[in-house]
Amino acid sequence: MAGPLKGQIKGQLKGKVALVAGATRGAGRGIAVELGAAGATVYVTGRTTRARRSEYDRPETIEDTADLVTAAGGEGIAVPVDHLDASAVRALVDRVAEEQGRLDVLVNDIWGGDPLAEWDTPMWEHDLDKGLRLLRLAVETHAITSHHALPLLLRNAGGLVVEVTDGTAEYNRDTYRVNFFYDLAKASVLRMGFALGHELGPRGATAVVLTPGWLRSEMMLDHFGVREDTWRDGIARDPHFAISESPHYVGRAVAALAADPDVARFNGQSLSSGGLAQVYGFTDLDGSRPDAWRYIVEVQGADKPADVTGYR
Repeated sequence: MAGPLKGQIKGQLKGKVALVAGATRGAGRGIAVELGAAGATVYVTGRTTRARRSEYDRPETIEDTADLVTAAGGEGIAVPVDHLDASAVRALVDRVAEEQGRLDVLVNDIWGGDPLAEWDTPMWEHDLDKGLRLLRLAVETHAITSHHALPLLLRNAGGLVVEVTDGTAEYNRDTYRVNFFYDLAKASVLRMGFALGHELGPRGATAVVLTPGWLRSEMMLDHFGVREDTWRDGIARDPHFAISESPHYVGRAVAALAADPDVARFNGQSLSSGGLAQVYGFTDLDGSRPDAWRYIVEVQGADKPADVTGYR
């Protein structure tokens, strides 16, 4: 299907206001930066600042993300927020309303569950406190943020909500995702986007669920011992890493959606960065269009030799 927009969306979000909840690193950072590149004012939130780290204990900060947004051509505004704290989220939205008077794009990318997940551990052996906190971070945060932000988003017609998860609805329906708590978290976010689509659509707004593919987040790059400019060296460790994508790819997907006057056609749907690249024509940083979820099903999941021909 050919979309109305092609390539990177430069300047088309000038005057628009976005909130990327969970923008410290990874997909959230990539989304915030690409919204900035499209001209938007972007509020970026998270728990790690230059003064204090979250339990992730990573060096990336929301101030760094805000600086990258501004350098890309937008206006980045960093606000420290724990999205489990409803009063803090309410204060955040009040600030956006006071400073901007509008909210056009809400991206729920809050996660923080990786350090809590005990991979390949059955539910009854998994640490219960860690599992329940994972669910709170992955699900409750999104609900709290939407509850407080959606009245502001609905002040103007055409608002967009993007729920970020891991895996498409089709893939997660048919595939057990590593362990009980992770599986439940990712499935819940898919259902959130579906439900919000039903509630927002009649009120002039759109909700979608979006997944990146194999994301080259800062943590993934560290895991493979590579940098973004040397990421292909990681293919020697895992040949399927050849299908991976930078956080800018999913960021460009969100920017394309936000700039699309006909975005309502996707209301309530599960989307992927690779799928949307085929619609809108944007590329990853290297000029390619990786289609990770199709590759994961047809090649990696089918135990075929790694070969990204026709998928990148």
